[in-house]
Amino acid sequence: MPNRNISKSVIKRLPIYLRILDQLIRRDVEMISSKELSNESGFTAEQIRKDLAYFGAFGTRGAGYNTLFLREKIIKIIGLDSITDTIVIGAGNLGTALTRYNLTKNPYVNVIAAFDKNPDLIGKQIDNLEVLPIEKAPEVIKEYGIKVCLITVPANAAQEVADLVVKHGVKAILNFAPAKLSVPEGVHVHNADLTIELQSLIYYSSAEEERLTRVAREAKDKKPKPSKSFTYD
Repeated sequence: MPNRNISKSVIKRLPIYLRILDQLIRRDVEMISSKELSNESGFTAEQIRKDLAYFGAFGTRGAGYNTLFLREKIIKIIGLDSITDTIVIGAGNLGTALTRYNLTKNPYVNVIAAFDKNPDLIGKQIDNLEVLPIEKAPEVIKEYGIKVCLITVPANAAQEVADLVVKHGVKAILNFAPAKLSVPEGVHVHNADLTIELQSLIYYSSAEEERLTRVAREAKDKKPKPSKSFTYD
């Protein structure tokens, strides 16, 4: 594949296409059009064709895409043709849930270890995985050549954890802490702020038009009233 700059938005859409293809293949669907992919994904057919065209010609005009073939190509593009070893730092409720999900439901990822600094969590079993002290993270990163890390620690600890894993070779971080991380060039961070996502979703849960009208009316009522007119001498 030619070396070109692909936007992050395109890369983020590829796993969505992959998930849809996985579901279609389980239903024995052999071919799908960009329009049908649009219905499944919510992206326009034009956007889907454009995204895939960055990487090659995978469809047949008039017939669409072979689901098995397209899935194979997307897996190779993302780098999922071999299982990716990863670690989770932060073994609280969220870290435990993410670790368990990736251990049992994600066929593309292998969680090597979970870490924490809380003595009450160290030694806890997440399925068959034992939570290790954070001090052991550098050793594990080096032994397994870990390049991907999930961070699920409190905001005030996130940067320290990022510095630690990056120092020992991690190149990609999925950050669930509500904190902006500073990392060197060449290290990629994706932020997954669940609080912001939920608050954004609440916007759509009530009468949008009525709410916006009320906000606009309240803003208008609070505008300072013009002062009485006067003239300069």
